[in-house]
Amino acid sequence: MTQRCGFIAVVGAPNAGKSTLVNALVGQKVAIVSPKAQTTRTRLMGVAMEGETQIILIDTPGIFAPARRLDRAMVAAAWGSIEDAEAILVMVDAAARLTGRVERVLDGVAGRSEKKYLVLNKVDLTRKDKLLTIATELNGRVAFDETFFISASTGDGVAELKAHLAKLMPEAPWHFPEDEVSDAPERTLAAEITREQLYRQLHEELPYQSTVETDLFKTRPDGSAEIHQQILVARDNQRAIVLGKGGARIREIGARARAELSELLGRKVHLFLHVKVKENWDEDRSVYRDMGLDWVD
Repeated sequence: MTQRCGFIAVVGAPNAGKSTLVNALVGQKVAIVSPKAQTTRTRLMGVAMEGETQIILIDTPGIFAPARRLDRAMVAAAWGSIEDAEAILVMVDAAARLTGRVERVLDGVAGRSEKKYLVLNKVDLTRKDKLLTIATELNGRVAFDETFFISASTGDGVAELKAHLAKLMPEAPWHFPEDEVSDAPERTLAAEITREQLYRQLHEELPYQSTVETDLFKTRPDGSAEIHQQILVARDNQRAIVLGKGGARIREIGARARAELSELLGRKVHLFLHVKVKENWDEDRSVYRDMGLDWVD
């Protein structure tokens, strides 16, 4: 059979459910998810298979009004991702109020030539009459080629969306081996899994002034992975929050990250975490390079 392959950009306001959808389409976790907005910081490609068709999904940071350099770099990565795409999925949280952030996304895609699909997410939490009202309003703003109603978390409507996306893909050889699900290197994936645990366990206690760097990732003679990571925070009091009383919090973060990494990598993982105070880490070019973001003035 003829191979088909192409790119789909997934864009939207923060917390629209983009990473959850990418994971659902791929069939396993490739992007971290947390209730915090702007969890995704750089573009990541997830690889979904549908028969002989490979759909490369570009998961992008949420589009919002940037205030800091990191914000500007994230938004630039989101818009830059569209350039490679056969089509754009514009994700909107149907259960939330339509905000200026949604307006910003609509303005950004309105004049583009790519096929555009409106994906209303969280339909399981939204009344049907509200769904139809939102769909009508947004289609009046942008000439969408089609509208899909889904719940990325429950999987409702995801199979139908995936089948439709597969039909859009041009005849082309696959970009990735059939068993590869992401373009992210293992050391990047490891840092993201730990960062996800920071967000999940610390909630509002820890602001966005934190990131995770993988300093060492090596395979031991027995085949297990040895990973050393630094958690960078901006101030001493944030370091204390991450460590927790008697180091309890950092141990729990490490235990959960280690368990998830062992499952994802299919081997035993030895994870060593260190917390370092680095003021203005988000003004360090090397940090941006490690995250795969361009330095934006």
